[in-house]
Amino acid sequence: MIEDAALLARAEALVKAYAAAGKRIATAESCTGGLVAGLLTSVPGSSAVVDRGFVTYSNEAKTDLVGVPAALIAAHGAVSEPVARAMAEGALGRSLAHAAVSITGIAGPGGGSADKPVGLVHFALALKGSTTRHVERRFGDPGRSEIRRLAVEQALELLERAV
Repeated sequence: MIEDAALLARAEALVKAYAAAGKRIATAESCTGGLVAGLLTSVPGSSAVVDRGFVTYSNEAKTDLVGVPAALIAAHGAVSEPVARAMAEGALGRSLAHAAVSITGIAGPGGGSADKPVGLVHFALALKGSTTRHVERRFGDPGRSEIRRLAVEQALELLERAV
């Protein structure tokens, strides 16, 4: 779990806002391994807001748990806009949530390439009745823990804008 007072405060505010709106959240996380869901569920009362979290670290998990077509992963790679969108849409469709956020990226220290360097992270936010939004971030290589923390921040920002 990320021990960050500022992130915890944001999570508390997010849970309060979603609870007040009567809305629920789902997550589909790859490189963060459930950190967003873990942060949100560290907030008392989050059971009214967090419906479920999918840790889709492997390609098979992306396919099995949230329905990302294997052909999409083969065509674009797991770290891509189409896969991030499919993860968020799959999480939304397989949950009772109103909003689903997805994260797929390369946290390092290895695994990067010239086209997809360490620090590249794709995010998507799927909302019931709305077009899925995508964000790409290139965090550079400040280290695995920092990339994952920055990814959690970005995911929270997407969820904050959606409530």
